[in-house]
Amino acid sequence: MRVVVRTLSELCITVGTLIVLFVGYVFFWTGVQADDAMAEQIDRLQERWAQEPARPAAGTPRPPAPYRSGQPFAVMYVPRLGFTWNKPVLEGTAAGTLKKGLGHYAGTARLGQQGNFAVAGHRRTHGDPFKDFPRLRRGDAVVLTDGTTWFTYRIDQGPYRTVPTDVAVVDPVPRASGYDRPGRYLTLTTCDPEWGHSHRLIVWAHLDETQPVDEGEPEALRR
Repeated sequence: MRVVVRTLSELCITVGTLIVLFVGYVFFWTGVQADDAMAEQIDRLQERWAQEPARPAAGTPRPPAPYRSGQPFAVMYVPRLGFTWNKPVLEGTAAGTLKKGLGHYAGTARLGQQGNFAVAGHRRTHGDPFKDFPRLRRGDAVVLTDGTTWFTYRIDQGPYRTVPTDVAVVDPVPRASGYDRPGRYLTLTTCDPEWGHSHRLIVWAHLDETQPVDEGEPEALRR
């Protein structure tokens, strides 16, 4: 009997240790990995942009490059989430892609173009990019750059809670957004509750203004 009790005790200690290690991995190590991966994606973008002239000699904007699956093409800033908050935006929403930044829903509009530019991000784990998503409010700025242009969107509605099967939230004119005509829109999505995925939180925004990068940062990013 004593041997059985000792064996069970050792088994419980082992299981407890594994649980602690797993929690540490989820809470801490995936965040470290994601922060490194996101910083690397932004560095890659900035290096690429530095090698490409923002405006050709003729004075016309550089033609937009095609979005490549799993590759970064823009950087997002959300002042409401902190003036040091910036995340790379990559093409696609595969699990591996979302470990390196935010993911653009393939098939939705390109950045700044007519339609709905839709982006997803983790609420928790892998850097917690949208941990404070519920803090977003109407009128908040969401700023993106593709290396040639700053795009400032303004949030009109959200956070709106729905279920994962409600794919209409990324339609060109999302029916629950309050928009009733085509426009240049942005949709951000993340999981809800904070440590679950039974629902989604959504915010919708419209393109408020654009400006070339060589004119400096937009007003929304100035402290």
